[in-house]
Amino acid sequence: MSDSTQGRPPYPPFTRESAIQKVRAAEDAWNSRDPQRVSLAYSEDSQWRNRAEFVNGRGEIVEFLQRKWRKELDYRLIKELWSYDGNRIAVRFAYEWHDDSENWFRSYGNENWEFNERGLMVRRYACINDLPIKEEERKYRWPLGRRPDDHPGLTDLNL
Repeated sequence: MSDSTQGRPPYPPFTRESAIQKVRAAEDAWNSRDPQRVSLAYSEDSQWRNRAEFVNGRGEIVEFLQRKWRKELDYRLIKELWSYDGNRIAVRFAYEWHDDSENWFRSYGNENWEFNERGLMVRRYACINDLPIKEEERKYRWPLGRRPDDHPGLTDLNL
């Protein structure tokens, strides 16, 4: 059975614990910077608004993420649960990255997610702002990949 037919636990309706688990799973996938892996958490016909770009379906999600991570180098992300209800989760996040000229940024945002009964995200609405930072202002210095369990989250970092 494929991920698209099997789904992705936890399934809605969400509890606080299962919503936190869903948020961390999303953070871990995005920190892998593997567009194919990330896309499997979304329904085949998932709809996104990311900033001013509209993305529809897994194929476009993969293309979007490939473009994103060609531009946003050394990407590291932290997500935090903001709210949840039924099959919806709201998160806030911040990620750090640099461009090909070594200009560093911290991007802040909020996402609203809606899931189907199989735990696949059918809608993702993201609002994001980029703040230029100096390299020495970075707060995310773990090796590329999954954020270590003992690394502070957004609230602990006053972000």
